[in-house]
Amino acid sequence: MPEFKGPRITPELYAYVLAHNPPLPPEERALIDLTRAALPAVANKQTAEEQAPLLALLVRLTGARHIVEVGTFTGLSALAMARALPAGGRLIALDISEEWTAYAREAWAGAGVADRVELRIAPALDSLRAMPEEPHIDLAFVDADKDNYIPYWEELVPRLRPGGLIVVDNVLFSGDVVAERPGPAGAAVKEFNTHAAADKRMESVMITVADGLTLARRVG
Repeated sequence: MPEFKGPRITPELYAYVLAHNPPLPPEERALIDLTRAALPAVANKQTAEEQAPLLALLVRLTGARHIVEVGTFTGLSALAMARALPAGGRLIALDISEEWTAYAREAWAGAGVADRVELRIAPALDSLRAMPEEPHIDLAFVDADKDNYIPYWEELVPRLRPGGLIVVDNVLFSGDVVAERPGPAGAAVKEFNTHAAADKRMESVMITVADGLTLARRVG
């Protein structure tokens, strides 16, 4: 068994991490609080707080101008990435819920980034397959239904420019990926993780941020 070198993440240590990240803009903080208050039963679908500045940083590091997000919920991740886009940049957000994305639309408008975000309400696979087939996406963020992680990946990779980045959330799925008998979603994530790691078109790294992230760069 490999030796784990990291500390156990206690509430105190997690608070310490957040305190040493860039402070969230007021609109992002308000959206987190609103989601927890208005949608308590599903608020765990929201992007983890520490992921918002990380996603913004990745946008800036890659120089991304064309972003695709698969799974938007109430819009925190899209808000963070849209803020980081350069002038003329565009984010296409894919979701199936008018209810949840209504919060997103309001937050994007309040933050002054609504003109950078195009929300498409439809099954994400249909939206992805309707996109141009040539490589044109600079960065993609996937945080949606786990059963379709592999199909999403297979639609995104050919459309990703060389050097472009895919970020996939929940790749640890609360530890279910190492359970003897994972649930259906955990099993789907486990299968995706094997698929992504074996894809020679991509250079992938899995990191233990929040519920696990895979960062994958297009190399061929």
